[in-house]
Amino acid sequence: MNMISSRVLNRLFPPAYASAPSFSVDYNQNCFLKDGEPFRYISGSIHYSRIPRVYWKDRLLKMYKAGLNAIQTYVPWNFHEPVPGLYDFTGDGDLEHFLQLCQDIGLLVIMRPGPYICAEWDMVENEYGSYFACDFNYMRHLSQLFRSYLGDEVVLFTTDGAGVGYLKCGSLQGIYATVDFGPGSNVTAAFEAQRHAEPRGPLVNSEFYTGWLDHWGQKHSVVNTAAVVKSLNEILEVGANVNLYMFIGGTNFGYWNGANSPYGPQPTSYDYDAPLTEAGDLTEKYYAIREVIKMYKDIPEGPLPPSTPKFAYGQVQMKKLKTVSESLDVLSFSGPVKTLYPLTFTEMDQAFGFMLYQTVLPVDCLKPTPLSSPLNGVHDRAYISIDGVSAGILERNKALTINITGKAGSRVDILGLVFNLTLGADILGNWMVYSLSIDEAVRKGLLTASSRSISSTSTGFSTTPPPALSPPTFYAGSFLIPDGIPDLPQDTYIQFPNWRKGQVWINGFNVGRYWPSRGPQVTLFVPVNLLSTSVQNNITVLELESAPCSSGSCVVEFTDTPVINAPVKTTSQYMRQLFKKQDLL
Repeated sequence: MNMISSRVLNRLFPPAYASAPSFSVDYNQNCFLKDGEPFRYISGSIHYSRIPRVYWKDRLLKMYKAGLNAIQTYVPWNFHEPVPGLYDFTGDGDLEHFLQLCQDIGLLVIMRPGPYICAEWDMVENEYGSYFACDFNYMRHLSQLFRSYLGDEVVLFTTDGAGVGYLKCGSLQGIYATVDFGPGSNVTAAFEAQRHAEPRGPLVNSEFYTGWLDHWGQKHSVVNTAAVVKSLNEILEVGANVNLYMFIGGTNFGYWNGANSPYGPQPTSYDYDAPLTEAGDLTEKYYAIREVIKMYKDIPEGPLPPSTPKFAYGQVQMKKLKTVSESLDVLSFSGPVKTLYPLTFTEMDQAFGFMLYQTVLPVDCLKPTPLSSPLNGVHDRAYISIDGVSAGILERNKALTINITGKAGSRVDILGLVFNLTLGADILGNWMVYSLSIDEAVRKGLLTASSRSISSTSTGFSTTPPPALSPPTFYAGSFLIPDGIPDLPQDTYIQFPNWRKGQVWINGFNVGRYWPSRGPQVTLFVPVNLLSTSVQNNITVLELESAPCSSGSCVVEFTDTPVINAPVKTTSQYMRQLFKKQDLL
């Protein structure tokens, strides 16, 4: 359920003038009315939760300068309520400040408050017409909830695919039905589908796709600028309202990247091949769209805000700390929970991140014995070690069995959410489950403090080749940015030469997941607000599979050039590469 209203802003920020603004649907003139006058919006999607607060104004100004008169944003409930009953609208979650900036710049707001959202965000719904159930009771509940808070003057609308089948389950009486479609679609046919649900009223494409989303292990999506321009012109030519999804995609910092069904996880970058890049840079597509909009309305005069400068800080030496299993004393504040069978994140009252499962082998496995997830219960990857030695990886839908060896009583560590596992034909039981507060431990410096016994002069280098697979392990490094250079710090990108897959924190902030060994994303965007020139900048890496630190190249590198379109490896290629030196498959 979504809303369009100038009164939403004015309820939060009362105007200085006396006459109340209004926004409504005119079914006679087939248009919107704003303050009693016919109105057409040309909007762009921006998700404040994917952009650092320090850059909100920059991105919004660039959207305004492109000729947009509105923006569209989601309000993700789990971004503001990370723990049930505890709400956070501060910092990068300061929605009120974001809305105030929109009003100050002159942009209306189309709000899509959820409670669940689409947008490839962690724990989301899709457009409800595309959902597996026609749940009109739920939609009525949302409608009544919004009306109770916002009143009857707010225009509520639904968004679904441009087909009668989607609108059948996605629309609701009394809520204005809109459609979405991308470049290359038949514009006339798409709006005819909307007319099936709304015979009169404004034509609306609520999501006109300027690009498309990425998945790990698939090529970076690119949508041709000429196709975007052609279809956008057709939409505006028939007098329709349009929202460009996305105008800027931004970044899935932390654990916020979602997944599609059938299971396909998104990477950290949500660049989306949008008119503004992940870092807010102006593109050829931006200028081309601006020229189309200029044909239909006046656009603001004056220079455009420039792309932000980037800086290559170079390589940073990393030092091995401890494995996850060796760090449980500082990672698991509540200690283990004993259980016959594995518990879920929900049962352990954990929303994000990682959990560790421990048990022991009940019998000798002197010959390779299959350890399996017979019900495909690994979500989404499980890293298995036997007595501290890596044994393999289970992956949802792809790798449901590995062979292991070990003696009865050997400790089995599994990092990742699992349901029941079998050893041979028997279900493994008697688990110790650890809820891990890795982000808090990193912020508080507990990992480096607990690893002070490690020699600071040791580089961890050796002449032996790195193992194909290692237990999930923490690494740390730091670097200084000179404070005598006026233009520093600047945005940058971090990359992981010869690292495999993991998570990275910079000065305690969870930048996101890296997985260059599968692609297409290689670099992660590091915005300027994470960096300091007054103190050293600390990097913490959780490498889940294998770091290059035994081969003499234990470094991460900061570069000024993003790489989100590198060659990709299929799952089978990736697994063969990973396990080619060990009999793990």
